[in-house]
This record gives sequence, structure tokens and C-alpha cells, in this order.
Amino acid sequence: MNISKREHLLHTHRWVVKIGSALLTNEGSGLDYQAIALWVKQISELINQQQDGQSIEIVLVSSGAVAEGMKRMGWDERPDSLYKLQAAAAVGQMGLIQAYESQFKKHDLHTAQILLTHDDMSNRTRYLNARSVLLKLITLGIVPVVNENDTVVTDEIRFGDNDTLAALVANLIDADLLVILTDQQGMFDSDPRKNQSARLLTEVDALDAELDNMAGDSKGTLGRGGMATKLRAARLAARSGAATIIASGREPLVLNKIYTGDSVGTLLMANQEPLGARKQWLAGHLLMKGNLILDKGAADVLKRNGSSLLSVGVQSVHGHFLRGDMVACLDENKQEVARGLINYSSDEANKIKGCASHEISNILGYVDEPELIHRDNLFVI
Repeated sequence: MNISKREHLLHTHRWVVKIGSALLTNEGSGLDYQAIALWVKQISELINQQQDGQSIEIVLVSSGAVAEGMKRMGWDERPDSLYKLQAAAAVGQMGLIQAYESQFKKHDLHTAQILLTHDDMSNRTRYLNARSVLLKLITLGIVPVVNENDTVVTDEIRFGDNDTLAALVANLIDADLLVILTDQQGMFDSDPRKNQSARLLTEVDALDAELDNMAGDSKGTLGRGGMATKLRAARLAARSGAATIIASGREPLVLNKIYTGDSVGTLLMANQEPLGARKQWLAGHLLMKGNLILDKGAADVLKRNGSSLLSVGVQSVHGHFLRGDMVACLDENKQEVARGLINYSSDEANKIKGCASHEISNILGYVDEPELIHRDNLFVI
């Protein structure tokens, strides 16, 4: 292990810490108040640290509302019905926040509840509002407790798992470090439940393509995320320059050990240039209103130069979208190469696909923009 990279964590001051359902609810037996007390104690100690003249700032992303609601309502299995899930979330969120508030109060710290949906992150104004309030809370020394707003969320607008939400929050506040606490020691080169010789990865590049096969698709019965979602979250966090540590929440003093640079869990380094704020927002969109199939030339130009997308390079248009909606740009093999905010509706895009920009006026009778997607509104994958 390269110790210097672990030691770099000593000089980070803004963390996002995500705790999963299996840890918080002790595999479904209701909230584990003793474990919550221990994590809160560690977070409080970190916040009181001074590093390079700055306090450690922490945003907590916490699962557990649905699982706690299930326990309170006597349900043994996670319901399939959306409305039952929403009911469980509404009931469980009360207990979850009460638990955090009472524990942080023992350490003279205030908490704030922040519930988000993908709509909040997709809408530019609400995105900036969420960023502003989170930054204000942490500068005031208040611990924001973030969760997906399961009470109102639908399948069409959900993040899918709190690993992804935590990564987007890391992007949102320009965090230095994302810590994902799970019931596993970290990421292994194969599934340790199936292979006793599986090796724990201590330090890797988040973008290493070999990690995809190692992550698999396993997940627990209470949460929606598995190791593959945690890898995806690390890659999302890397877009804003944040490193990620996946570690066992059952490791004694795990957060303190991370702070002191001990070798716990898997460190996924963000070995890439951070994206600008607007590009991060574009990259964070998980739901597309439609997609455009590009010819080889257009796909190559986007990947190579990141230039604007012109209608002449579009072969076909799929989905229903309006001007300003987010669409995916796919190559001829249906692989996403870019995503961006489109200047024309799906009906208009269908009419001008394959045509040069100077022909748009003759076809539509007007020209909103010469580009289908301007480079400033485009993120190349």
C-alpha cells in the first residue's frame, strides 16, 4: 500500500459519510441505538478536530427509514407496493431522525433533516438551493442528515440507492472524501462469501475497468445497493475530485481510523481532473427523457473533442422530450458517449436529424439554436 495516499486523507476537511440499512437496523431487528451512538460519537470527535486551521465538516447520508418503518409496523419482508414502501418510510423516518437528534445532542451538536429526490438534483435552481443550505449548515457546525425522500418518491425519480445519493451529495458540496460504511470489510477481488481466497483491495484507482468484474451484483435484503453500486458511487464522487473509502461500519472506531490514515477498507482514489460545477450537475443526471443515436463520425467527435452536437450527426431520435430536457447520446452500438440539455423537442429533433444546421430554418420555419446540444450543456462520458 502507498502510505502517502492514505496520509492525504489527513488533510481533508469535508466528508460525506453514508451508513447503510444493514448496519443501522442490525439486519432488520429495528434501529441499533448502540451502534448509532458509537458512530455519532466518532463524528462528533471528528467535527471537534482542527486540521490545518479548519474544522472537519461532515454531512451524514443515512439509510434505515424504510427498515425501521417495517419493524415498527411488524413487516418481515420489504414490501413490493410503492405506497407500502412510502408508508414505511414515513413511519421509520421519525424514529431514525429522533435517534440521531438525541445522540448528537449529547455532544452539543445540532442536526438538520434534509430529504432529497432526483427532481431536486435535476432542477438547476433546486440543485443550487440544496447546495447553499447544506454548505450553510456545515459552516454553522450543524450536522445535516440526508436521506432520499422515499415518502413522495416514485420509481421514475428515485436515486435507486443511498450510495448514489451520497456520491451526488459529495459532488454537490465539493467534498474531499466519501465514506461508505457497509457490512463488508471493503471491496474484494472476488465475492468473499463464495471464495475464501478473496483478497481485500486496499488502494485502487476508482476508474480502473478491472473493478467492474470484481464488484459483482450482490446486495442485501434491506437495502437496494450492492458492491457494484458502491463502485459506481465512487466513480460519481471522483468527478468532483473526492476520494472514496468503502469500509466496515462494524470496525471499532472506523471513522477515527480513517482520519488517522490507518489501512481500513478500500480506498478508491479520484485520479482524474475534477469537473467544473456545471459539468458535475450535468453528469449527475441519472434519468434521461430520451436518447439520440449518433453516427460514427459524430460519436467520435464528441468523445475526442467534446464539441457541440449538430443535427447532421444524428441517425435516430427516441423518447418524448421538450427543449431543455436531458437526453443521452448513444453511439451505433447503443453505448452512451455523452448526455446534455437539448435545444429542440423530440418532434423537432426527428424532423431535423441528419440535416445540416443551415437547413433547420427551411425545415422548421425557425431556428432556436444552430446546435442540437451546445457544448456548454454537454457532458462527455
